[in-house]
Amino acid sequence: MKRRNFVKNISLASLATPFVLKGINYQAIQNKLFGYSKNAEDRVLVMIRLNGGNDGLNTVIPLDAYDNLAIHRPNVILPQNSILQTTSTIGLHPAMSGMNNMFQDGKLCIVQNVGYPEQNRSHFRSMDIWSTGSLDQNETKGWLGRKFDNDYPNYPNDYPNANYPDPFAISMGYEVSSTCQGLMANFSHAVSDPFTNFTLYNSNEVSDGSYFGSHLEYISVLVAQTNAYVDQITAAANAGNTLSTMYDNNNPIAVQLRQVAQMISGGLKTKVYILNINGFDTHNAQVVASDKTAGDHANLLKTLSDAVAAFQDDISLLGIDKRVAGMTFSEFGRQIASNGSDGTDHGDAAPMFLFGACINSGVIGNNPVIDSVLDVQDALPMQIDFRDVYASILKDWFEVAESEVQALFEHNVTFYQMLGACNLGLNEENLNESKGILFPNPAMSASSIRFSCANEWVRVEILDLNGKCLKTIINKELTQNVHTIPFQLEDLSPGKYLVQVRKKSGDFSLNLIKVK
Repeated sequence: MKRRNFVKNISLASLATPFVLKGINYQAIQNKLFGYSKNAEDRVLVMIRLNGGNDGLNTVIPLDAYDNLAIHRPNVILPQNSILQTTSTIGLHPAMSGMNNMFQDGKLCIVQNVGYPEQNRSHFRSMDIWSTGSLDQNETKGWLGRKFDNDYPNYPNDYPNANYPDPFAISMGYEVSSTCQGLMANFSHAVSDPFTNFTLYNSNEVSDGSYFGSHLEYISVLVAQTNAYVDQITAAANAGNTLSTMYDNNNPIAVQLRQVAQMISGGLKTKVYILNINGFDTHNAQVVASDKTAGDHANLLKTLSDAVAAFQDDISLLGIDKRVAGMTFSEFGRQIASNGSDGTDHGDAAPMFLFGACINSGVIGNNPVIDSVLDVQDALPMQIDFRDVYASILKDWFEVAESEVQALFEHNVTFYQMLGACNLGLNEENLNESKGILFPNPAMSASSIRFSCANEWVRVEILDLNGKCLKTIINKELTQNVHTIPFQLEDLSPGKYLVQVRKKSGDFSLNLIKVK
């Protein structure tokens, strides 16, 4: 038996305890893991896994396809007047008011139709693909585990150390995350309560040269490592703070996100946190027959939305919101047509969410096309490969070189500008009344403009190259500050445009390119 399989198997059985602290579901990646630039050294990524396959069509509703959706899913479709209109062409489930408010505030990005080629509808195989970031059935390492192995080939020996005192990864519950599976070890540690400090007995075994002796020595290394990491985690959790009043103590994900905020603010040098919400396999009771806005799916989306909104509020109040970004993912979406049990069956592509102060807010990708006539078991086709989302996060958020990112994936990566709002070519301190920044640019369905102004009336418009006003973004009085204004481009054809800012302290125009 290979050592990595030996350790993986025993961690789920009698030796699970060395990898478990009680109470939080999150995963962390150590400082300078990716060799990223100075700008990205203290950045954190929060990943929330929606286990079971989320019904994207009742999460992000394509309003322009509502009539055809009503034909195919009459027993689960939301009443049109209940949908939270997010843009002119999409809306969110009515239980997601928190995340809808974040979108309007420029702190949420919707990525449409995310999946992979020839989607597998098995929970286990599909989540393996999402965890490894590979379609190769022989790939056993996670997409982050491969990067860990590249940077720390000697792990777990000699860790933690003075340069890397904190755990590379932490997972919720009693099972380590396959996302961080490396060649010789899993880089993640399961944690359940960051405030509980305990010490595991370690006999400091030394291999006697036998098969079992080598494994006992290996386990001893992991036990010693766990004891050291426990001290770091507990110290950070106790030193941290939380300021938001939006958290619901009856919402388990909100409680976990609050603990994540405490550990980040307490100085834990970790980079990625992974949380899990179970229950999205909604074959039945997805909705209540008498009220399509209620039911299991509504409860799950409210749990997610309320928790994320509270977390974003908290990190903003703590002053660490420009250090933290988040994302959601699920192994697949659901079929277009509902079934006879007030539910939906396994499908293909689905939307993802990115959230934070530094995301490029708006919508990436086009609304799915829903025909009036479907084949049996039709689902949404992939438009954006989930591996490209991973790759874009590594590039934009952790500022990993494109060549390094490409080497982690088997396909030719397409990079999207998703998390580049804090990597602008101009420093905010240099913004003045005569210039601003557009990001992303070129843009697909949305962009944002950032500029400074005095206390004055500001009008921002999109013009064609002949100077004709096509859209007014804002027309109101703003306070003296640096402002970031998101805007939609879905109703504009691909091409070149001008974004004009008019204000008493000085007008200016910026070139904008709309693609796709």
